[in-house]
Parts: sequence; structure tokens; C-alpha cells
Amino acid sequence: MFDGSISMSLQTPNCPPFVLSTVYINKTLSRTRPILSAVVQSTSLLGQSHESGSLHESRKFPGSAAASLLRSKSPDSLLNQANTIGIIGGVSVSSTLNFLGKLVWYSAKDAEECPPFVVCNDPALNEELFHASVHSLKSKTVQLDHIRGALSQNLRHKRAFLEHAGARCIVMPCHISHAWHGDVSEGCSIPFLHVGECVAKELKEAKLKPLEAGSGVRIGVLATDAALSAGFYQEKLQNQGFEVVLPDKATMEHVIIPAIEALNHRDMEGARNLLRIGIQLLLVRAVNAVIIGSDEMQGVLPKDDPLLKKCIDPMDALARSTVTWARSNKKVRNTT
Repeated sequence: MFDGSISMSLQTPNCPPFVLSTVYINKTLSRTRPILSAVVQSTSLLGQSHESGSLHESRKFPGSAAASLLRSKSPDSLLNQANTIGIIGGVSVSSTLNFLGKLVWYSAKDAEECPPFVVCNDPALNEELFHASVHSLKSKTVQLDHIRGALSQNLRHKRAFLEHAGARCIVMPCHISHAWHGDVSEGCSIPFLHVGECVAKELKEAKLKPLEAGSGVRIGVLATDAALSAGFYQEKLQNQGFEVVLPDKATMEHVIIPAIEALNHRDMEGARNLLRIGIQLLLVRAVNAVIIGSDEMQGVLPKDDPLLKKCIDPMDALARSTVTWARSNKKVRNTT
């Protein structure tokens, strides 16, 4: 549980909505998984102040106090800690909050405070990402080309905003956003973690053994058609020497796509059955693990389902890598 937090949702004419937060964990309860609380208060500001001041920690601010806090903060930087994380929101607010929960959880496991972070969540970007996620990125239409161009530009704007806000590392807890990771990270002056690199590195460090003689270590990937066609998970896994196994066309058409459609129609039982089939079809091809590269598919299977022991949520790897980076930078700051 939390024993104190600062959390605000703010909007100005020149800046996208964001959440600024410093979260503290009760170390005596660090063995219990904390529950991420909702944003404490929402404030809408009509302008930016140019007064300077300091950010007081370990308090909850009502809306009026939050406005005063922003006015007292230098416009040059919202946070100035060396281990501040900048987070670009994804397809939905819930997926972004889920990632924040992972940050808190992996920080608390070693009785550490959650690192400071700034979250930029833009409903317009969420909608654009959703449209991109339901279409193959290889599809060629004028409308889709326009959406992709706007997405890349929008994501770059969010990155620049977070850098200006004081972020020292950028992450995108969204699968489909990584289709533009190369464009968005180009010219970035701070580390910009890639979810595919994070999960591939962890798998490499696990020193897995091939399940079939004469073959390499195989990793399966289940995701939407858009994420698979973007190919970033395949690329990062292959760079680490893994053989990547994807669902074939029949599995996509008759299992994966219907599973997502079942979720959209609130048919959880149907979605569970189809997802189990999709995972099993990859496991019989001698894969060591199955990466579930889709927000829609996370949480579909019950926690006690034995198939989950073979599945990987790549956002766990991204969260762990983010916490590792933050701790490393905090130590560097403390020694200087």
C-alpha cells in the first residue's frame, strides 16, 4: 500500500495531459502486491506560470493546491531527479495504469521506493493507436498512411514534452507504439527503452535450452496482426539468436482474431478457450515460451491456469528494465 503520493492530471493549451507522480511504498508491506490507486485529483489550467519553487513530497494535493504547485514549479522542468522516468501512454488508460502498477510492484519487491515518473496520456493518441492496432501495418490505404504519419509525429511530440518535463529515460508501455520506436527515438538525448529488447535480453540471460535436438531455442509470439506485421518482437528476438515461431495464417484467422472479437463482445469464456488453443498450437511446435504481445489478451486466462507458466507478458520485462535503470541512475546521482 502507499503511505504517501503526489499525483496530478493537468492540461494546458500548449501541453498534452500528463500525470506527475512520486510514489512511496510502505516498506513493511513490501511483500504484499500494492494496488495502484487512481489519480488523486484532476485540474485544468488555462496558462503556464513562470514563477519558481520546489516540489513538496509525500502529500496528496486537492485540485486548488495542485494548481498552486504547478505555478510554483519552474517551467523549465517539472521533475529534476536523475532517475525520472517519462511514460508515453498507450492504447488505453487501463494499460498505462497497469504498467504503473508493475513499476510499483517491482520497486516494492526489494523494499525500494518507486522512482519518480511523468505520464503523458492523450486520448487523441489513444484513439489513433487503437485504429492502427486493428489494421495490419502492411495495409496500403490513403487513410491508414495518414494515420501512421500522424501517429509518428504525435509520439515524437510526446517524447519531446516528457524530455522537457525532466524525464531522464523514456518508455512506451504499448505494443503497437513500438512499430514507430525507431522514428520516435531518433535524436533522443536520453535512454529510450524498447520492450522487445527488454524481453529478448531477459530470455537470453535465462540461458534456455532447446526442446528439440538440433534446433535453436524457439520463442513463440502471439499478438494482433498489426503488431506481428510490424515485426519488432521478431527482430529483437532474432538479434539475440532465438528462433521465432508465429501463428500461421489459419491460426490467426480462426483462433486469434476470433478470440479478440470474443473479448470485444464480452464473451470471456469463448476468448479463454480460443486463447488456450492459440498458445497450445505454438507449444506443440517446441517453443520454450510464448510472448503475449497484446494488451487485449492479457488477463484473459485465470491466474491459476497452467498455460500461464509458459507465457510472458513483455511489459513485465519493460517494467523490470525501467526499475533497474532508475536504480542505477539514482546510485550515480548519490555518488556525485
